Order: sequence, then C-alpha cells, then structure tokens
Amino acid sequence: MPQRTERDFPLFPLGLVTLPTEYVPLHIFEARYRTMINECLEREREFGIIWLSEAELKPVGCACLIDRVLDQMEDGRLNILTRGTRPFRLVERQDDLAYPAGTVEFLGDRTEEADVEAALAARTAYTELVDGATDTAPDAVKIAGMTAYEMAATVDFGLDAKQGLLELRSENARMRLVTRLFRAALKRLEFSDRAQARARSNGKVRFG
Repeated sequence: MPQRTERDFPLFPLGLVTLPTEYVPLHIFEARYRTMINECLEREREFGIIWLSEAELKPVGCACLIDRVLDQMEDGRLNILTRGTRPFRLVERQDDLAYPAGTVEFLGDRTEEADVEAALAARTAYTELVDGATDTAPDAVKIAGMTAYEMAATVDFGLDAKQGLLELRSENARMRLVTRLFRAALKRLEFSDRAQARARSNGKVRFG
C-alpha cells in the first residue's frame, strides 16, 4: 500500500525508543526543542522520536502527540507527557528549520491474515507476566483486544528489542516477537523471586 510522505517533520533524536500507544514523559530544555514543542502545541501536530544510539541515528522512529503539558517554567523549560502514534522511516534529514527535522514516510503494515495462535500465545505470555509482576490478575477482556504494541508499551524492554519491534511491518511477526520477549522477562522475574527467597533463607544466592 502507498505510504504518505511528509516534509518538515519535527524530529527529536534521543537515547530511547518509543512505541505506538506508549506514554513517554519528556523534559524540554534546549531552545531549539522548546521552539519545536511550542510549534507542535500551537498546531496540534506530531513530532518524531528517533533513537540516537552510540553508533547511529536509527532509520525508523515513532511519531508522537503531546498528551498534555505537565509543567511550564518561567525560563521556558517544559515537562510534557507524549503518546506514541505511528512508525515512520526517515527519508532525508533537513537543516533548514530552527530545530531538527526531516522528510519522513509513515509506515503501515502489510496485508495479511491474522495469526490467531500467535496472538493467543502473546496475550497468554503477557497475562502471566503482568500477573507475576503485580500479583494481580489482569482483565482478560481488555487483554484480548490489545495489539502487540499496546502490550509491549507497558513493559520495560531493552532498546534493541523495542527498535526491532518498531521496524516490523507485520502484526503477526510482532506478536511472535513479543511472545519471546514476555517469556524471557517472565523467566528473569521468576529467577529474581527465587534468588530473593534463597537470600532470605541462608544469606546466599546460588546461580544455576
């Protein structure tokens, strides 16, 4: 399917990865980003968060909307809460505006038949992880309607894993990936619980 391209799209290179539906608080202090965010507020438009890793600026980022302004200080600094909306690919960087910007291509998913088993596996693993982490059984009806992005947005994964998820153009593939991520997180959680129990019992933690 054809993708929409937009020029002069505001960009915020950061050391983080944002997913669609994820809420991310930001502290805005540099003058150029204050200008960018104020323009986005005035025009009610999106800006893009894109991962600036140690090696490179990643090619795919996530557009965000400003959900609300939390604090606005006298010197112009802002604390805002943003929400991820949709992935984009950076086509070309621009340096002709007062803030970082570029030409971007918004990315959709390829057409495919839903993999029911993959979705069930992902939601089951997510349910087990939420239950294990919070000791509270999550709402099964709510989880049954959640996308891979919506589930992953509530879990603290590593940046590489989140970037990989953001770059996939298949919901089936994302469901399979988050299943592996949820299961790995659940194993770490179980190990942590066992380690704490052993530490309480004899003062030592045994590995393996």
